[in-house]
Parts: sequence; C-alpha cells; structure tokens
Amino acid sequence: MELLTITLRTTFFYFFIILAYRIMGKREIGQLGIIDLIVSILIAELVAISIENIDDSIFFTIIPIALLVLLELILAFVSIKSRTFRTLFGGKPSLIIANGNVNYKEMIRQRYSMDDLLLSLRQNEIKSIDEIEYAFLEPNGKLSIFKYNVFRTKSNYPMPLIVDGVLQEKALNYIRKDKKWLEAELSKKNLTIKDVFYAFKKKTKIYLIKKSNL
Repeated sequence: MELLTITLRTTFFYFFIILAYRIMGKREIGQLGIIDLIVSILIAELVAISIENIDDSIFFTIIPIALLVLLELILAFVSIKSRTFRTLFGGKPSLIIANGNVNYKEMIRQRYSMDDLLLSLRQNEIKSIDEIEYAFLEPNGKLSIFKYNVFRTKSNYPMPLIVDGVLQEKALNYIRKDKKWLEAELSKKNLTIKDVFYAFKKKTKIYLIKKSNL
C-alpha cells in the first residue's frame, strides 16, 4: 500500500511541477537567477518531503508550492518594472576583459578566479585570452565572450549609457564622458535621461529608445 501511495504521489507531483514551471515561464537552467534558483530548490525539497511522509496530507505540499509560484510571478513582475529591484536580487553583468586586458580588480570583487576564467575559455573553444576583446560575467555566472575580428582592429563595445531611465555611471566613466555631456547630447533631441528607456554609444553616435515608443 505504501509503495502504491509513493508511486501515485510521485506521478502526481511530476505533472504538478511541470504545470507550475509552465506557469512561471521558466528559462533554461543555465539562465536561472537567484530567485529562480531558490524557488526551484524549495519546490524540490517540498516534493521530496511529501513523497517520504505519506501520512501527511498532500495539500501540505500543494499549498506551499502554489504560494511559491504566486510569489515568483509577483517578483518577476516587480523586477520588470523596477531596475533597482532587478539589480538588487538578480545582479548585473561585470566587465572582466576590456580591449584584451583582464580586469583583475573586478575579478576579485566578483570572486572569479583565473582558473574560472580559463575554464570558461576552454568551454568556448578559445585557446588564449589574446583572442578576446571583451568578456562579461553575467549574473547567472556565464561568461559572454566577444572575440577580436579577423583583422584584430579595435572596436567600441556599445555599453549601455541609460537603462530604464537610469544613468549608468560606470559606462560613462569607461568611455571617459560625464553626465553633463550626455545631458547635452540628449537636449539636442529635446530629451532628458528619464525620457529614455535604453541608450548606448557606438563610435561617435548615440542610439536610443524613448519610453514613449514602448
């Protein structure tokens, strides 16, 4: 009888978890953020406890999982609306390699060792750091790599200057510009920083998306 109960519970939670993840709109495992990962761990633990404790009502597991799904949906909505919340809980990319030079200070700040960097390069079939122009450590721990072009000519990576109407000071410092310069450029288009959803500079031109266009 216990074996039948365990089998039925396992089958039920298999389909129940599939439904829960479909509702949450999950991405692939390698793209899970901190909140996603925590929710996944909690759901797995709740299911394991429920399968082991067959004397407890199945609703003691269904209700917490349903609550986690609801919480995940709410937090996902808030993260879309608030960049501050998204950065606080999800983190933001870190520039590890710029113009072929390794940013050791950022690696130390992110607790990302040379062994970690070399491992990521090997996984991307890259033999040497010399082949890389830019590399970003993403919030999910994945390294995004941009290799030099065939002629190894220097290019300007289009770093975001404004995201969700918020000035990105690090990006401005990187291109050796300041807030007054950006405000002056935007004023030519009768715009302020808060009017812009996304903006980046490539070579000598600023590309942007206005909030009113969304």
